[in-house]
Amino acid sequence: MPPSSPPGPTASAPAPTAPEDNAPRSLRIEDWLTVIVMAALALITFANVLVRYFTNSSFAWTEEISVFLMIVLALVAGSAAVARDQHIRIEYFAEGGSVARRKLLARFGALMVALLFGLIAVLSVRVVWDDYRFGETSPGIGVPQWWYSIWLPLISALIAARAIGLFIRRGRQAPPADHHGDFQA
Repeated sequence: MPPSSPPGPTASAPAPTAPEDNAPRSLRIEDWLTVIVMAALALITFANVLVRYFTNSSFAWTEEISVFLMIVLALVAGSAAVARDQHIRIEYFAEGGSVARRKLLARFGALMVALLFGLIAVLSVRVVWDDYRFGETSPGIGVPQWWYSIWLPLISALIAARAIGLFIRRGRQAPPADHHGDFQA
């Protein structure tokens, strides 16, 4: 009896591709930041629950730090979504029409995201400067407010850079195949 070959793709069948194959390899930054921020949120919340349970009081700083970390998490996740081309869009318009139209809309969307977050990055620098110049402190624990606000222009610039990268990648490749006929009987 001849040995059986393991199941899997044959030489003539192309290997399946992951949906993130067209995303940049440098997404590890966003992925690791997401893991670190989520772990910090979980640890802070768990520590606060334990303290409340055993002492009937809580850490005063946990709410302020948790809100900051959730904002950072949303921005980092937004950056990863843009880089992976999984940002929000109206599928009816984005997936309909000719190949050229879909490619044009994909590039237009990436350009608008880059413009929006570039503008946010530039304008929020003024907020950071004002926080620093006027010595604003956070309401909960009294640390300098710019420690929190400095992350908005930085991560917004990252999102804008990711959107520009997406714009360039969309210009180099054909849009996804038309899926409108997939459900025919």
